[in-house]
Amino acid sequence: MLHRFANPARFLRIARWVVPWSASLGLVSGAAGLYLGLAGSPADYQQGDTVRIMYVHVPAAWMALAAYATMALASAVALIWKHPLADLIAKSTAPIGATFTAIALITGALWGQPTWGTWWVWDARLTSVLILLFLYVGYLALWNAFDDPTRAARAAAVLALVGVVNLPIIKFSVDWWNTLHQPASVLKIGGPTIHPAMLTPLLLMALAFLCYFITLLLLRVRGELAARKLRALQAARAEG
Repeated sequence: MLHRFANPARFLRIARWVVPWSASLGLVSGAAGLYLGLAGSPADYQQGDTVRIMYVHVPAAWMALAAYATMALASAVALIWKHPLADLIAKSTAPIGATFTAIALITGALWGQPTWGTWWVWDARLTSVLILLFLYVGYLALWNAFDDPTRAARAAAVLALVGVVNLPIIKFSVDWWNTLHQPASVLKIGGPTIHPAMLTPLLLMALAFLCYFITLLLLRVRGELAARKLRALQAARAEG
């Protein structure tokens, strides 16, 4: 099944079909989520209007983890099955995931200052998310540290797989240690504990961020395939 999508031409046909739909769904869900989050949802009884930052912060944090999981899975597929597109998918995912992580950290600081009285604390959740950003940056640095793309892909894939250990630490840090973050209130046994008026825009924004990720990933992989084809043509011309 994996190798059904190994053919670049087949992948490009699928990407051309998916991108307009994912981009359109992302725009619609993002507009609806922002409207409901800013104008339709109530203010929190403790945090006031500051709580509206969560409509960007929480989906960005979710996608930071999901993007890294995607990058690690693609790296594993590349190392084990030598899938010709897996390395490109992992490489294309890294800058998107790093952006989501940076957004989560910045919005978290904006949320934390009025809520906790400080921009930053070295608690388990914040520190592990900062480490996640460093993992993304390190992964991208490894791709640029080798002249041989094969060696660069292998080294970056190993780092991506090693860094997977950080994902459960981020997820369960609020349960394992005392942190300023509240426990999970959406993805938990027994169902969400957030009022539907807040949950609806939050889920719409999460859908928008997911569609944004899919759209950018497919566009970046298409760009990587075009760059690879260009390098092959230049090498053939040089040899000729």
